Amino acid sequence: MKQIDFENRYRDGWEQLEQWLKSGDTDGTAALDLPAAYRGLCQQLAVAKERQYTNQLIDRLNQLVMAAHHRVYQQQTLRRNTWLWYLLAGFPQAVRAQMRTVLLATALFLLPALVLGIGSYHNDALIYSVMAPDQVLQFESMYDPRNRVLGRERGSDSDLMMFGFYIKNNIGIAFRTFAGGLLFGLGSIFFLVFNGLVLGAVFGHITRVGFVTTFYPFVIGHGAFELTAIVLAGAAGLRLGQSLVDPGRLRRRVALRLASVEAMKIMYGTFLMLVIAAFLEAFWSSSTALPIALKLGVGALLWLLVIAYFALAGRGAPRPDGAAHPENRGAA
Repeated sequence: MKQIDFENRYRDGWEQLEQWLKSGDTDGTAALDLPAAYRGLCQQLAVAKERQYTNQLIDRLNQLVMAAHHRVYQQQTLRRNTWLWYLLAGFPQAVRAQMRTVLLATALFLLPALVLGIGSYHNDALIYSVMAPDQVLQFESMYDPRNRVLGRERGSDSDLMMFGFYIKNNIGIAFRTFAGGLLFGLGSIFFLVFNGLVLGAVFGHITRVGFVTTFYPFVIGHGAFELTAIVLAGAAGLRLGQSLVDPGRLRRRVALRLASVEAMKIMYGTFLMLVIAAFLEAFWSSSTALPIALKLGVGALLWLLVIAYFALAGRGAPRPDGAAHPENRGAA
């Protein structure tokens, strides 16, 4: 395509975006989809550079990209309703927007867990393929019904100390699973599959040795938040990897930057879920004073609430700036 044809094709869009940026969105152009316009502009700039169009055109597009980038990624004023909107609507909307990636991460985590869980239940030696013998003994000791406390041994019987330990441990797992996406998604795939294998092995083995009355009441409560968060961290990592494997017409650096914005919309909520999981694990799950039926009932309720939250929360809710979320535009 000749430069004159290229300019004629996209000039109206550039002028509309320039007008929108200069006016501060006060002239009735609120319907402009800025993220979509920004992505298109990045593609056009890449094409202009690749085809070696004039410096004047490239400079104009560069300046427009910088202005649009600043508007897209500018820090919003930290108001209470901004975070409230994120918790009530933004987080579940971000997860639903990446539903295919979330489902893929779920499969990478659950399928290995099911395979090794069933295998470890029927074969007591299979767990040693993913865990050392001393680790297996440690898990058996953690859920032995004769213990005064459940879960990991407490150096000073301090629930607060364990709360800090669980936060560090859980966020470390989630961060590695997320950051592994920078290896073209392979790291996220590895950590999802590996954690699924370990989880399945533990479930199968502990069930086989008969510690079900302590193990399942312990894990069901915080598991709703912890396991879901690990899957979401993996999905965010896979989104990073996808941008590197298939950047489309964008340069990989630009595609990664755009994908990281989408991924962090998930990761903020994921970290919060891990804090909630750590709190429940330290102060609720480990209690031996609570009836088993109560723990199982509350745990089942928490799983239903988490599923309902991601399936239903935020539907029809506008963003804090008053614009409709993309998943709601089709209903207008």
